[in-house]
Amino acid sequence: MIAARHAKDIKRFIAKDDYELTEGGILVHGCILAKGEYFESVNGQDERVHHNLIPTEGINLILDVALGSVAKPASFYLAPYAGTETPAAGWTAANYASTASEITSTTEGWAGASRPSWTPAAASAGAIDNLASKASFTIICTTSLSINGAGLLTNNTRGSTSGSLVSASRFGATRVVYNGDVWDCGYRVTLTDS
Repeated sequence: MIAARHAKDIKRFIAKDDYELTEGGILVHGCILAKGEYFESVNGQDERVHHNLIPTEGINLILDVALGSVAKPASFYLAPYAGTETPAAGWTAANYASTASEITSTTEGWAGASRPSWTPAAASAGAIDNLASKASFTIICTTSLSINGAGLLTNNTRGSTSGSLVSASRFGATRVVYNGDVWDCGYRVTLTDS
């Protein structure tokens, strides 16, 4: 199994900058490929899949929780954004809301008091995801709303600058939604031998 063979070395490789950001994901020491994908649809139709970037803050959190002594966050949360910026390694929870233009409005955005939870099933075949129970956002707007990407964070407060940004994706095409639509968002992380 991948974790059994490489887990103890991954943190050391990242600390030594022995990794490469590739189009397919993060290649660690030429042996482990970590990649993530967002699955999103409107009203249960037209599902689209978008690759993500796991920024340095997300990589460090994953390693610290899995291999270090940092406690696992209580939960993870999904947050759509309207900006057209492409995620970068330096994105963090502190700059996500402003850099990505997180959709935080309850009148020109979505209903609900806080970012919805990412609730994954048990890991299987080197992947973990919430595709069986995607996060749902009920859209509230006067005309239409453009969603250009999403992020996975450890704080549930809309627009929060605390916590950690685990992942972010700039979608391949803008998703235009209308008042009353339900936009669903799922996220999967996969670790494989390269």
